[in-house]
Amino acid sequence: QAQLVESGGGLVQAGGSLRLSCAVSGSIFSINAMGWYRQAPGKQRELVAVITSGGRTNYADSVKGRFTISRNNVKNTSYLQMNSLKPEDTAVYYCHADLPGSQMGVWGRGTQVTVSS
Repeated sequence: QAQLVESGGGLVQAGGSLRLSCAVSGSIFSINAMGWYRQAPGKQRELVAVITSGGRTNYADSVKGRFTISRNNVKNTSYLQMNSLKPEDTAVYYCHADLPGSQMGVWGRGTQVTVSS
């Protein structure tokens, strides 16, 4: 069974940057799309960015131009580079991986990102 582990979260000042990583472990033959989601207290989980196995990306309007999602298919790892962070980016960030034959995919446990003003 595949497992996802996020890392790179923390406390950063507004305008700063963080780079999140999501490592997929287990018997992985291939991964379809990988995505990053976030959830703030009292809010529903929202899609931040997604990247296909071919490297095509899509972003939430709120992060376009500031965040960049990427992946390393050899390392089975996705990344979320977050620049020009704003306090409203504060949330728990979760990575997700779509696996062939998996109905719901696999979720990481989340990493806290806190942006202070």
